[in-house]
Amino acid sequence: MLSPTKPTSSASVSAAYTTIPISVGDVISRSFQNLSNAVSRYRPWQQEFVAAGAFDRPDSLSAAGIRLRRNARYFVINYGIIIAACAAATLLGAPVALMVYAAVFVLWLVLHFFREDPVVVWGHHVDDRLVIGGLALVTVLAVWFTGEVTYLLNGVAVGLLISAIHGALRNPDGLFLDEEDAVFNGLIGTSSASRSYR
Repeated sequence: MLSPTKPTSSASVSAAYTTIPISVGDVISRSFQNLSNAVSRYRPWQQEFVAAGAFDRPDSLSAAGIRLRRNARYFVINYGIIIAACAAATLLGAPVALMVYAAVFVLWLVLHFFREDPVVVWGHHVDDRLVIGGLALVTVLAVWFTGEVTYLLNGVAVGLLISAIHGALRNPDGLFLDEEDAVFNGLIGTSSASRSYR
């Protein structure tokens, strides 16, 4: 009598091929590559960010909010650079705090925000919650060690304020067109509307 064989599922086969051990060094190098790719997608400063004739006063508070949302999506990398530069500038008087906060910031970027692969330490996968918990603990220790968090928060607040003023005053008309905005303004139809014309 033949014993029944277990059918092999595609999930178990694919799981065997996707559990390639990845070292922490590989995770960090790929994260740095993702980070550099993201930073390289900033918008040109002179041609787009501070283009002549692109600034005017919005008609209303709601129009300023719409501008701010559109510009935040388009200039997200530029705004991030401005906020980081303002935060770093406020810490120039405390170089140790600047180095510690810069290291913690890079750890967050590399091990959380721009990481694609799971972290493997000594052959064991490290859970994402444990990575976030470890990063939070390192952040708390850095704040406790340096004690310069007020300066850091002031710099971040100044960077956010500069970004908000730019976002409200920069007229996004003619700068870009999102597909969602085009559908909302009636310039293109939705997929259901396009099907009805066929």
